Amino acid sequence: MNNKDAVSGFLWTFLQQFGSQLIAFLTSLVLARFLNPSDFGTIAMVVVFILIGNVLIEFGLSQSIIRSKDIDDITLNSIFFFQLCVALTLCLLMFLVAPSISSFYKLDALVLIIRMYSFSFLMTAFVSVPITVLTKNMKFKVQVVAMIPAVVISGAVAIYLSMNSYGIWSLLTMTLLQQFINTAIIWFKSDWKPGIDFSFEKLKAHLNFGYKLVLSGIIDTVFTNIYTLLIGKNYSPSIVGYYNRADTLKQLPVANLSVALNKVTLPLFASIENEPDRLKSIYEKILKLVVFCLAPTLVIAMVVAEPLIRFLFTEKWLPSVPYFQILCLTGILYPIHSYNLNILNIKGRSDLFLKLEIIKKAIGILTIIIGLKYGIYGLLYSQVAMSFIAFFINSFYSGRLIAYNSVQQIRDVLPFLFLAGFMGLVLKVGDYYIFSSMQDLVRISTVSIVGILFYLIASKFLKFDVLTYLSFIRK
Repeated sequence: MNNKDAVSGFLWTFLQQFGSQLIAFLTSLVLARFLNPSDFGTIAMVVVFILIGNVLIEFGLSQSIIRSKDIDDITLNSIFFFQLCVALTLCLLMFLVAPSISSFYKLDALVLIIRMYSFSFLMTAFVSVPITVLTKNMKFKVQVVAMIPAVVISGAVAIYLSMNSYGIWSLLTMTLLQQFINTAIIWFKSDWKPGIDFSFEKLKAHLNFGYKLVLSGIIDTVFTNIYTLLIGKNYSPSIVGYYNRADTLKQLPVANLSVALNKVTLPLFASIENEPDRLKSIYEKILKLVVFCLAPTLVIAMVVAEPLIRFLFTEKWLPSVPYFQILCLTGILYPIHSYNLNILNIKGRSDLFLKLEIIKKAIGILTIIIGLKYGIYGLLYSQVAMSFIAFFINSFYSGRLIAYNSVQQIRDVLPFLFLAGFMGLVLKVGDYYIFSSMQDLVRISTVSIVGILFYLIASKFLKFDVLTYLSFIRK
């Protein structure tokens, strides 16, 4: 794989991820006007269990396929049928435990919702291997062709249902329909189709790699969503809805960049695994570019949080403003977490991956216990603390493997963080004394433009040459 392929892959992946999320976000703007915060909160409570199930279906096998130099159809068939069996088992399990989950949240309506949602496991299993094969071959365009129509059609149906008072079922229908359409198009476009050949020995080799990742994935998924679980258990569905809306808005730039990086850097790093100098060089450049772009974006979002949420979602969503501002702090280094962990994956060190997850979550539980004493804001600030702690933990082994440790990484991105923070202070003062009287859209636009210009001019004055790193993609 050359740099040109990597960049093409990143652009298509970013288009897929950001484009589909942007459409979904625009859809949510409409839905937020017809649905209540409690509707979004209720769905968020269920999604926690669906995400855990998806980790079990995945079982770390996509990473195993991508990192393998040679992969044959028998291996792919074996993985496909294994994942399908897991999905069927999970469907049955969710039907059985739905009443217990409903009792946990004290919401009787969850039983039917959970049972309907469990059908998504089957679609996840059907599409996992075809998408992984496309990713391994850097065919991201096909994934864009599948995802965009799925998001548009499902979103349109959800809007229609919400306008006709279907409430929470609008959100559930949107999720299931989107998965179904995406799965159908991927199967139609994919060159790979499952055969009847099966080899337990070939499957076992990948399971030996994947089981550590699945344990890591379960730990990470549970911990990432434990805030939703705790808020749902101790507060009303409306509070969960405010939290979910704030987190979703924060994730628009953060998660899309993270997923795009993951999809492209994993096969890219795998292709240059045996070129340590080149691997470190590309790693360093991407690290700087990500923080350089993401830090000011989130800082500007924090400054304009109130007019932004009021303009996008209406007045009824304003309680989510302080949640959003705090969560933005957790997003600054988020893509770098998974970016560091990709080094362990391509080196085949899933044992270290699992070890780091256990350490992080042990520390995370401690921060949650402390945070719980101070209510929901204590929980939010514990996320901020854990985000920065996790960076140092995630970069510990990867830094050793490529001779680029966490101290060096922080040293390289610290100037961007300081500049973004100073820009935020300047914008906050300007917003308070000058821009606050403007209409929301004008205020958002003005603050954003002033912030971007200030950041770029200051970067030029301080002689940050990070943008010149883009030239490496033409080599």
